[in-house]
Formats: sequence, structure tokens, C-alpha cells
Amino acid sequence: MNAPLNHPLPLLDLDVLRTFVAIAETGSFTTAATAVFRTPSAVSMQIKKLEDILGRSVFARDARSVALTTDGEMLLGYARRLLAINREAVSKFIIPDIVGIVRLGSPDDYGERVLPHVLKRFAQSHPSIAVDVTIDQSVNLRRRMDDRALDITLLTNSYKSSANGAEVLLTEPIVWAGAKGGCAHLREPLPVSIWEEGCAWRAGALEALGREGRDYRVAYMSSHTAGQRAAIMADLAVAPLPKSFLGSDMIELGPKDGLPNIGNYNLAMVMSPDASAPVKAVADHIRATFEVFRETGKF
Repeated sequence: MNAPLNHPLPLLDLDVLRTFVAIAETGSFTTAATAVFRTPSAVSMQIKKLEDILGRSVFARDARSVALTTDGEMLLGYARRLLAINREAVSKFIIPDIVGIVRLGSPDDYGERVLPHVLKRFAQSHPSIAVDVTIDQSVNLRRRMDDRALDITLLTNSYKSSANGAEVLLTEPIVWAGAKGGCAHLREPLPVSIWEEGCAWRAGALEALGREGRDYRVAYMSSHTAGQRAAIMADLAVAPLPKSFLGSDMIELGPKDGLPNIGNYNLAMVMSPDASAPVKAVADHIRATFEVFRETGKF
């Protein structure tokens, strides 16, 4: 005999769905645990509970990877919609008074790698705040802040000299990047791909080459990260990049390859002294994003 039509179905826990979505998006139980502020064991227990309720496996797991099953792919769409509806409903009561426009600046490289993550999460938690983004060189972004044309901005600075009033979010090495299996670093003079004047990475790299007395020529110049990567991958030149920017198709070059150590740089955040509540909310999201990166190495 079939179960009665009014037999109550189990309710899915939104907190468990949030964890499920985090794992699906990061491909890692450990990284997702950091994002949802739980231990990896607690996250595993949440997913087991979810699979027990549904009677289906939502992840295919092995020692190296995590992937959605067919049922997991189906659930992901429902989970995102349920979480979005929950955020929309709660925001009507909890943050109805936080509205406005935030003018945010960022260098090209971090605008490409970091801002999508920040803005996605921010839009989910603060749907009534609009964020206008300006992508430019750090030196120009600093001027825009001084002219009150921006409310908050990210800046790259040399390790030795951060901007006044700047909050350092990240310090990491600048390294020489070359194409995997490439030979650009063996050429004389050394072909270098660099940014325009005012870039902290350019200044550190050229200073290091000068100290070592290494002859070089500027073989490629671009103010955009995509251009720098194109020069590296074509083996036209080597380029100074933050270590975290190296992809699987690049290698780090150093003294063993005849290239000098460059040193570190800072990524900093500058906020207007009379920052409004929306601006402070954006700043909090940026800080949280870099806290996760420092712990996991992933944005």
C-alpha cells in the first residue's frame, strides 16, 4: 500500500545546504569548512545527514577530489534558490536600512581574481547596496581616493612603503614567472614583460636586476594581467608576478635560473576616513575574503 499523500516530508536544513553549496563551489571539504566556520568533521557529518535524508549520494569522493553526483547537480540548483530566497526574506527585516552606493577601486590583477568573489558574497548579504567598481593602476587609484572620487580601494605597494592610512591585507613574494618548459630566461639580454611606471612589481623587479647587473630589455609591456600572461605563455619574456598568481602552466624562476630574488609586496586597503555603513560593510567582506585566503590559499 502506498504512503498517504499527506505524509510529511523531511525539511532540508538551510545551514546544511549552505555547507553543501560551499563544498560544490570549492571542490574541497576542508576549504568549505573554513568558509562556513566549521570543522571538517562537522562538515562531513552535515553532508552525511543530508544524504541520509535524501537517500542519495550527493558527492563522489576519493582521496584527491570531490565531485557532484548527478543527484548532487540537481540538488545544487534547488539549494542555491532556497538560500537566495532565505537571504532575500531575512534582508527585508534585518538590514533594510543599509542602502547606498559604494565606489570601490582595485588594480587590474585583483579586480580579476578577487573582486568577483567579494562582490558575489556581498550582493547576497547586502542586496540594497550598489557597488561601482573602478579598475586602474594603484598610483591612479591613490589619486582618486585623495580627490574623493572613491570611497575605498585596494592598492599594491612595495613591501617597504605602504600608503598612508593603508590597512595591509596580504604580504607575499614577487617571483619571476616563466612558461613551463620555456627558455626566455636563458636569452641575453633578458626579455622582460612589465607594467607601466608606478607598478610596485615593476619597481622591485628592475631594482633587483640592476643590483645583479643583469642586462635586460623590455620585450612586452601591458597594464593588464591577461597581457602579462600572454607574454609568459608565448615564451616571449619572463615577468614579475605575485607567487599566488602562478598557474599550473607557469614555473617560478630564481637564482638557480640566473634571476635575482625580487622581494615582497603588500596588498593594502584604503578607506575614506568618514566611511559610511555601506563602505564599512564592503571593507568587512574584503577582509573576510583575505582571511580565508591566508588560511587556505584559495579565494
